[in-house]
Amino acid sequence: MRRVLLVRHTEVALGWRGRCYGRSDIGLSHAGARAARDLVERWSEPVDAIVHSGSRRAAILAGWLGARLGIDPTVDPDWRERDFGAWEGRSWHAIWRETGAAMDGVLTAPETFRPGGGETTRELVDRAARAWSRLPGGDRIAVVAHGGPIAAIRLLQARAGISCIAAYIPAPGSVTDIRRDASGRQR
Repeated sequence: MRRVLLVRHTEVALGWRGRCYGRSDIGLSHAGARAARDLVERWSEPVDAIVHSGSRRAAILAGWLGARLGIDPTVDPDWRERDFGAWEGRSWHAIWRETGAAMDGVLTAPETFRPGGGETTRELVDRAARAWSRLPGGDRIAVVAHGGPIAAIRLLQARAGISCIAAYIPAPGSVTDIRRDASGRQR
């Protein structure tokens, strides 16, 4: 049985609350750092490898987990969060004032809508699928990443429609445990 533990980074720096921060490379809040330390201290699962997106908010948690488990984490940038283009760093309220319901396009037009000129939902899902296919060998892998790519993998595992991706976004600091038997079936 192969297990992949998808870990979403914890709370980001407070100055980014209410702002779009997909590809923006930001750190953790004090509470987020405490939550990351707590998660690492409670971690009881042995893993064969740790992969992270390379973004600071994921690298911090992956580094602490790696230090605890004696594993050097590796970086795969395809686990990064969605590219929101010109929306990056702006408040969601300002984006709404400027674009109105256009932001709904990430769900209603997932194949073509580029939020802020960035990445479509389809491109996000395809990128996460590529990252999933490149996971290192081993029976237990931890991936420290972001809500978007984790939601994409959960969506693909559930064989759900792409417009349902928002329902698969995990909470910050959560761990999604995906188990696959030798035949490749999810358990």
